[in-house]
Amino acid sequence: MSKQKKRKDKSFFTPASLTFLKNYINNPSPTGFETEGQKLWLNYIKPYIDAYFTDTYGTVVGVINPSAPYKVVIEAHADEISWFVHYITKDGFIYLRKNGGSDHQIAPSKRVNIHTEKGIVKGIFGWPAIHVRDAAREETPTLKNIFLDLGCKSDKEVEELGVHVGCVVTYEDEFMELNDRYFVGRALDNRIGGFMIAEVARLLKESKTKLPFGLYIVNAVQEEIGLRGAEMIAHKIKPNVAIITDVCHDTQSPMMNKISSGDLACGKGPVVSYGPAVQNNLLRLIIDTAKKSKIDFQRQAASRSTGTDTDAFAYSNDGVASALISLPLRYMHTTVESVHKDDVASVIKLIFDTLKNIKNNHDFRYIR
Repeated sequence: MSKQKKRKDKSFFTPASLTFLKNYINNPSPTGFETEGQKLWLNYIKPYIDAYFTDTYGTVVGVINPSAPYKVVIEAHADEISWFVHYITKDGFIYLRKNGGSDHQIAPSKRVNIHTEKGIVKGIFGWPAIHVRDAAREETPTLKNIFLDLGCKSDKEVEELGVHVGCVVTYEDEFMELNDRYFVGRALDNRIGGFMIAEVARLLKESKTKLPFGLYIVNAVQEEIGLRGAEMIAHKIKPNVAIITDVCHDTQSPMMNKISSGDLACGKGPVVSYGPAVQNNLLRLIIDTAKKSKIDFQRQAASRSTGTDTDAFAYSNDGVASALISLPLRYMHTTVESVHKDDVASVIKLIFDTLKNIKNNHDFRYIR
């Protein structure tokens, strides 16, 4: 990367936007319990929108030009994977259930926050010391053997702290920058998406760009357990177009398989997806925009479904022209998820420029 490009990309984000990103990533937003993160996100985008609304389960929608009949959505999901307290032993240890696709193999020795009505209770994932484990019969971490230690002697002590079955548990790892090149943290999947669509709203406002349609900036809940927030809000908004942003796998680090996961790299630009849920005319507009704007991009094949909120929007109502712009990410569903800063800037720019190329009442049908 040239020094000139590096300086340009560094100046893309404002100090205020980077402060928001750090606070937003650090704030827990577990699936089903996204409210505090949603409040942070809404407060950040309020200066850049005309109106907003929420739904029963906590999805937040900022709207620009709300009276326009033609509706375009840009969307990300707000929730992060987590755990539920499932069983408290008489000795005061806690066993868990997953809330979303939490990775049990990274759990041992991690520090956690248990969310209770009394506030945060600290805990740790315990694990037997290497000295006492039999190397010939080494156990791997599973839901049957990983456990939380709160420093309590009994289930009664645990309960006195306010911890009960059903309390949600998150890792306490926080946002950092790596080599002035990567954003790193837990829950970049997909609060980095929420950041990117919020930045699109900021750029629209600051550039005084007037869109000929209504823009609905959607931060949806409960993606990690089946695209549920997107499913609900799509029926409420009834959009004509939906551009979804989520993360995909960088496949350049060790132990990744390009044959099964494709050849995708952090630092080489946004990833556009091909698949039945992706509307090809909208996809072509996005690709043409990338080429015209000189934004490097990559391609992936999604096959049967994208596994993202794209599917929920595409098949809602009478069918919504939908497409997916993904951000390459390393170490998905760990506490050190990593994305390249250049890619973040490029996704924001690609969505921003694509919106400017969508016409009022744009007809994306294949056959007219």
